[in-house]
Amino acid sequence: MKKDIILAGVGGQGILSIATVVGEAALNEGLYLKQAEVHGMSQRGGDVQSNLRLSSEPIHSDLIPKGGADLIISLEPMEALRYVSYLKPEGWIVTSNAPFLNIPNYPEIEEVYKHLEAIKNHVALDVEGLAKEAGAPSQAANMVLLGAAIPMLGIDHDKMIAGVRRVFARKGEAIVESNVAAVEAGYKNGIKL
Repeated sequence: MKKDIILAGVGGQGILSIATVVGEAALNEGLYLKQAEVHGMSQRGGDVQSNLRLSSEPIHSDLIPKGGADLIISLEPMEALRYVSYLKPEGWIVTSNAPFLNIPNYPEIEEVYKHLEAIKNHVALDVEGLAKEAGAPSQAANMVLLGAAIPMLGIDHDKMIAGVRRVFARKGEAIVESNVAAVEAGYKNGIKL
């Protein structure tokens, strides 16, 4: 098994929390992992990106080459498109459909959607809305996105939930259950492969 994943978004959206949970679940599956983070202007609402590589064999580099990503998980639709050149032809994009209007020349959202829809394998969800429907705060939108990406990750659903429980355990049971509910909402509303 080998998966190369690009995690993208805007500072403060929880991209690195997704990486932590996936990493925890991958280690529990006995997989090797390497991660490279590019924080950018994360403290000012700027681009945040992380390369996450998982494999059943040792991994020699932490960077994903152009055309090598199996999956882009993005909490912002334009940020998903920023990394589309890294996606394999059969790769997937799992993204929030809500723009984060952090720049004055943000493109028309209809244009962003048009480009996303041109990608054969994509899932775009209202992750904040799904988080709220699940009884979780909007800050759990990142976990909704993670849930929608589970079928593309190649990691057992139950091990991913166990990873969420371990990562958030120190924050208390209410936070754990809220994040689990958010993951389940994304899993339920995503695409089953």
